[in-house]
Amino acid sequence: MLAENMIEEVVLEQWQNLKQKPLGLTRDYDYSSITNNQLISVISGIRRSGKSTFLLQLTKYYESFYYINLDDERLLNFSVEDFQRTLLMYQKHFQSKTIFLDEIQNIANWERFIRRIYEEGYKIIITGSNANLLGSELATHLTGRYLLFEMFPFSFKEMLNYHQIDYSLIISSTKAAILSRMDEYIQNGGFPEFVQIQSKDYLRQVYNDILYKDLIVRFNIKNHKVFKNLAQYLFTNFTKIISYNSLRKLLSISSVNTIKDYVDYLQQAYLVFECYKFDFSLLKQNTYDKKIYVVDNGLRNAVSFKFSADTGRQMENIVFLELKRRRKQVYFYKTTDNFEVDFLVYENPYLLIQVTYSMMNAETAQRELRALKLAMQELQVNQSIIITYNEEDIITDSERTIEIIPMWKWLLNN
Repeated sequence: MLAENMIEEVVLEQWQNLKQKPLGLTRDYDYSSITNNQLISVISGIRRSGKSTFLLQLTKYYESFYYINLDDERLLNFSVEDFQRTLLMYQKHFQSKTIFLDEIQNIANWERFIRRIYEEGYKIIITGSNANLLGSELATHLTGRYLLFEMFPFSFKEMLNYHQIDYSLIISSTKAAILSRMDEYIQNGGFPEFVQIQSKDYLRQVYNDILYKDLIVRFNIKNHKVFKNLAQYLFTNFTKIISYNSLRKLLSISSVNTIKDYVDYLQQAYLVFECYKFDFSLLKQNTYDKKIYVVDNGLRNAVSFKFSADTGRQMENIVFLELKRRRKQVYFYKTTDNFEVDFLVYENPYLLIQVTYSMMNAETAQRELRALKLAMQELQVNQSIIITYNEEDIITDSERTIEIIPMWKWLLNN
C-alpha cells in the first residue's frame, strides 16, 4: 500500500495534466456506444495504439470524473486496497459518478473493486493492454456488466483523416494522394506516435518494451532467447501457415505446450493473431495448423528479417486487421483439392476474400480465381471479393459474381 498523501499528490496531478492534454485525432469508433450506457466500458489493445488518448477524448462527454493512470511508475506499489482510499480522496475534493482507469491490468484483483463500485452506480471506463488477463477476469467477475472495445493502431481511414485528405469525393488528384498514403501505410503501418515522428527506433522500442515488460517479466519466461526468436520468426513469416510442432523443432524446444504458451502470450499482448482454418467441426478447427498475422506492418518491418518487398503479404495483413476492426469472425479456407482462400468471413452468407497485388499476371489470376470458384461452389456462395492494389473489375460466371476491388476503396467502405 502507498502512503495516502503520495496517492493524493500523484492522482490529482494526473487529473490536472489530463485536462490540459491535446485531444488528438478523433478515432473511427462509435463514442456514443460507450457514453450512452451504464455498462462498464473496457478498451483493450496493444500498447501505444491510442487507448489513453481515446480515454481523454471520452472525458469530454462528462462534466466531472475521477481518473487514475496505473502505468505511472510512482504508483508501482499501488494495490487493490488503494482504490477505495483514492476514491475517498477524490470525494474530498468533488463529487462524481464517473471514473476512468488507465492500464488497469497492472493491479491484481482489480475486478473486485470495479464490480463493487459498478453496483454502487458508477459509470466506469477502463483500458488495458493484456487481452487474456482482461478477458478471463471480466468473464469471471463481470459477466453481463461490460462492453469490450478493441483498439488497434490507425486504420487507413484514420491515417487519411490525420493527413487531412478528403476522400468523400474521389477525383484524380485525391486518388493520387490516397495511393501515396496507401504506399506509406503498407510499409509503415499506423502506430499514432510513429505517424508523427517517423522513427523506426521508436517502433523497435515499443516491440522490446512489450516483449520484456508485458511478457517476459509478467509470465516469468526463463528462456528469453528462444521466446524472442519465436516472436521474430512469426513476425518474419506473417500470413503463413504455422505448425506448433514445426516451431518446436525449429527452436529446439522439447515441448509443444511451451510453443503454444509462447504464442498465446504474444496474442495476449496483441502482437500477433492466430487465424484458424474454417471447418464445420470446432474440434478440427482447433487441431489444424494456423495462419499468423501481426498487429501492424510498420512494427513488423522494423523488427523482422525481410528478404523481398512482400507487398502482397503486407496487403493481406492489412485486410485481416481491418476485418478484426470491423469485429468480423475471420478464418482461412482450404478447398477439398487443397486450394487456399485467404479469408472466410463467418456471416450469412459467407464472405470469401482473396488478396493479391495484381491480377494482370495470367498465372496469378488463374490461381486466385481457381481457389475462389472452388470455394464458392463448395460453400454455395454466389458473391466474393478479390482485393488488389489498384485494379477494379467484375467477373461473372454462371450465377456467381467475383468483384475485383482496389484495397484503398475497400478500406474506405464499411
